[in-house]
This record gives sequence, structure tokens and C-alpha cells, in this order.
Amino acid sequence: MTLSIILQVLLALGFLMFGYQKFTSEQMKKGFEYFGYGDSFRIFTGSFEILSAIVLIAGIWVKPLAAIGGFMIVATMIGAILTHMKVKDSVKNMLMPLMLLVLGAIVAALNWSSLF
Repeated sequence: MTLSIILQVLLALGFLMFGYQKFTSEQMKKGFEYFGYGDSFRIFTGSFEILSAIVLIAGIWVKPLAAIGGFMIVATMIGAILTHMKVKDSVKNMLMPLMLLVLGAIVAALNWSSLF
């Protein structure tokens, strides 16, 4: 489970940063406008990303939360990929969300059995 903990910490650090940026970055505000989303969805997304990070960290000690956090990351990245597809963005711009989706899926898979 060392792999899972390493991925959980890395994803949590990333999603704390990504979520924080949704609240503070002008570039994020402009990006959400470009994608056709309002401020309320940007705030929701940032909050969900920060919550995902917290759940992943808590999952180090409470294993079912690691799986739930992994699924939260997967759901967020599916949304990001669909958004990029909606605006006919290049595959290059989808690589980061695809990579994060895979890493979230690995965490969810590694901790799947703890849900039952």
C-alpha cells in the first residue's frame, strides 16, 4: 500500500493547489469563462478539488476514504476531459487530466477492497 500512499499524497498536494487556484487565479477565471462556465461552477469545482485532497489524505489512516478520494479525482477529471472535448481542444491539452484520471483510478483500485 506504499504506492497508494505516495499517490494519495501527490494527488492531494496537486488538488490542494488546483483547488486554491480556482479561487485566486485570474487565468482560472478566464478559463472557466472560455469553457462557458460561471463563477459558481468555478467555486464548486475548487471546493470539490480541495475536499478531494482532504479525503485522500484522511484515506492514509481510514482506508475506505482513499478509495472515495480516488473516485472523486476520477469524476473531476472526467468532467475536465469532457470540457476539453466540448470546446474541441487538442489532445495535448487533455494529457494532464488524463494522467490525473489514471492516477486517481489507481488509488481507487488499490483501495477498492476496503470499501466492503
